[in-house]
Amino acid sequence: MGHTVRQKTKLLNRVRRLRGQMEAIERALEAEADCAEVLQLVTSVRGAANGLMAELMEDHIRFHVSDPATDKDRDRAKGSEQLIDAVHAYLK
Repeated sequence: MGHTVRQKTKLLNRVRRLRGQMEAIERALEAEADCAEVLQLVTSVRGAANGLMAELMEDHIRFHVSDPATDKDRDRAKGSEQLIDAVHAYLK
């Protein structure tokens, strides 16, 4: 995924946040934290992972399929924009 190089810092920051959230789950489990607290931490990780996935998929669509901002084929541009919106809605 050569296009990820352009957003490398941003993506790595997301991954580092995910790592920190996973470590928080580990600490909570080791400390025998309340199950509701652990569930909330897991939910946060899931949301962060979905956000990362949505961003990677959007970049992939824009780079390998069609970038709605620059594609001269209006139908293809509209379709790729709709696909990007659907990815974000699904992974929310």
